[in-house]
Amino acid sequence: MLKRLLLTVVALLLFVFQFNVSTAKALELNESTRTVRLNQQGDEIVLSLEQVKVGEKVFVDKCTYCHKSGLTKTNPNVNLGLEALANALPAKDNIEGIAEYLKNPVTYDGEVPIYQLHPNTTRSDIFPQMRNLTEEQLEAVAGYILIQPELRGESWGGGKVYL
Repeated sequence: MLKRLLLTVVALLLFVFQFNVSTAKALELNESTRTVRLNQQGDEIVLSLEQVKVGEKVFVDKCTYCHKSGLTKTNPNVNLGLEALANALPAKDNIEGIAEYLKNPVTYDGEVPIYQLHPNTTRSDIFPQMRNLTEEQLEAVAGYILIQPELRGESWGGGKVYL
């Protein structure tokens, strides 16, 4: 009897915790947080909650091996923070810039194509899962990346100290 009561209390506490966590995340994903730059001209777009969800799934499934918490495992000097993305050539602090990079990756200075090294949608031999991503999925993952600094603050792309 006591065991059953204890299990019921633990289950109830887990349920309440999950409810509160989900509510907090939903509050953070307001329209202002979901508003990101669409292109280099400064046009903006409000991501739908579904786009954020799809972007998160794509990022977790396909990108976190090298980009956990917005870091870049292969080059710690370049992260996925807004400042680093804005300073890339061409700028990647917008949906179109990141989506284009995922199709045709180039070095940070924009000078040298690196499609032989970085996963992309045109080469199936490096990271085959990328080849099947749709334009909508590329835009969703780009949007997900762009809202992370707002949601996670310094811990997104901030280095080992924040992991």
